[in-house]
Amino acid sequence: MPVSWPKPRKFDRNLIVIGAGAAGLVSSYIAAMAKAKVTLVEAHEMGGDCLNTGCVPSKALLKSARVAHSARDAVRYGIETGEITVDFPRVMQRIRDVITAIEPHDSIERYTGLGVECVTGYARFVDPWTVDIAKADGSSQRLTAKAFVIATGAAPVVPPIPGVQESGYLTSETLWDEMATRKTAPRRLAILGGGPIGCELAQAFQRLGSQVTLVEMADRLMLKEDADAAALVTETLKQEGVDVRLRHKAVRFDSGKQLVVEAEGKQSAIAYDEVIIAVGRKARVSGFGLEELGLVVDGRLAVDAKLATAMPHIFVAGDVAGNQQLTHGASHEAWYATVNALARPFKSFKADYRVLPRVTYTDPEVASVGLTEAEAIAKGIAFDVTRYDIDDLDRAIADGEAQGFVKILTVPGKERILGATIVASHAGEMIAELVFAMRHNLPLGKLMAAIHSYPTWSEANKFAAGQYRLARKPERLQRLAQRWFDWQRS
Repeated sequence: MPVSWPKPRKFDRNLIVIGAGAAGLVSSYIAAMAKAKVTLVEAHEMGGDCLNTGCVPSKALLKSARVAHSARDAVRYGIETGEITVDFPRVMQRIRDVITAIEPHDSIERYTGLGVECVTGYARFVDPWTVDIAKADGSSQRLTAKAFVIATGAAPVVPPIPGVQESGYLTSETLWDEMATRKTAPRRLAILGGGPIGCELAQAFQRLGSQVTLVEMADRLMLKEDADAAALVTETLKQEGVDVRLRHKAVRFDSGKQLVVEAEGKQSAIAYDEVIIAVGRKARVSGFGLEELGLVVDGRLAVDAKLATAMPHIFVAGDVAGNQQLTHGASHEAWYATVNALARPFKSFKADYRVLPRVTYTDPEVASVGLTEAEAIAKGIAFDVTRYDIDDLDRAIADGEAQGFVKILTVPGKERILGATIVASHAGEMIAELVFAMRHNLPLGKLMAAIHSYPTWSEANKFAAGQYRLARKPERLQRLAQRWFDWQRS
């Protein structure tokens, strides 16, 4: 470490957290509960992407879209609704209302009350133990800390497609303000990227009245998910009218709002009124003085298993760490980063990602935890597969949503769960039982032994466990039992 960076003899704070998204809020909360003196620095809005431009607004949008879809489909349930009209400004207003209702949970007032010092401004390292905070009023504050947690999040990736800067593109961050100005949903909407964000937005806007074209370079959507799950979502999107373009590469944006794509050597143009780019997210590492500290490598922060950087008192949590980029994943990492920051050098923990679920909130939802089949094969891990199809589930049949499946991977010859994928209307809720089982090393048979209320969606997990047992029934013991019962009747 350069001689020009002398370590302070004493510190203003035990911990400074930069960024007030999911990771930053959890980090500062944990530190305050431990009675550490902690400062949380945020330049923009408390709650980060999840509250303001990510999880919360997108789920509110999906709910409105689902209601519209259910209303159009009501005749299937014996209900006549007449023509369905989407009041798009009211849909967008509802989203703002939802954000407003949740804001107090992440507010400065709440966290101040918990013992966190909240500072609004831009934090920049001037040395490894000191940050300078530039405030909106032009003033600045310089603070030292014994440890730091970097929780600056991630930003949408905008690929260098010719003409993209002139295209008027939107991202998952900017679309909300733009859509709030519209009287109707875009008549023609192009979406680049077939990951979770792209698929969710495609289905939502199609249901709200847009004609959506979803463009994906790969040969299928949702590459991280089980192939069967991705196929079912793809088919659902197509049935609802989304124009799904797989194996299509974006070549350029032409004037007149034209996206030129190429597939099998042939180019074609997609006309759009709005285009959303959803091809991924990249860590926010610039502007915080991290480059000068030598902590940025190839555009990201290099961290060890304990979420520490090359400077062992500076930790990283959340999307900026570049792992799963999930809100609950950020909270999970925040615990490790904060505890390791405060407890060093006496105690430390390696971050555990083995049982971290993820959910894509399409309809049906896709939820997974642990290994998929493709991941297990790629890693050379042997597995057995058990599948239960949702079209056999009484509650799904009664609800008119009998599509999907529960797929569970286990160690060959054993009931230890390696991973699970659920595709169902309530998959995000159903996966929790399997997460619990994996986290506590419960064998699959324990799910069958647990009493599940009837009729519920969670019964699908029990029936999947039953399928496992049925495929491995003790035939020799059954033959002996049959002989015994035959003898009893004689």
